[in-house]
Amino acid sequence: MSDTTATRITHIGAAAIHVDDQDKALDFYVGTLGFELRMDAPFGEGNRWIAVAPPGATTTIALVKAHDAAQAGIDTGLRLVTADAAADHAALSGRGVDVDAEIMQWPGVPPMFSFRDPDQNMLYIVEGG
Repeated sequence: MSDTTATRITHIGAAAIHVDDQDKALDFYVGTLGFELRMDAPFGEGNRWIAVAPPGATTTIALVKAHDAAQAGIDTGLRLVTADAAADHAALSGRGVDVDAEIMQWPGVPPMFSFRDPDQNMLYIVEGG
């Protein structure tokens, strides 16, 4: 790779999560997780562009209708950052969210746990700054 390689890309705008029911997913991400609804707009023939994000976040999560080539129920690989993994684990568990039984903790690695949305998409919460 050359030292002159450059890009005009400035940031990550959105990560997509495929869901079977966009209304149910919207209720979970906004109503249960406390995310903000950033956009809910029709596009194309019968499609919706739904974007949600934690309050103040720049990157959004697009709740995209699942289809044959991109199905719901996967490990998204998304890591959401929190100041207190234990508090979030307890709060989400108390709201009936499908969370890991215990917080993962290894020396030198921040505390984290995974949870699943109503479509069984797996996301992670990692303690950090």
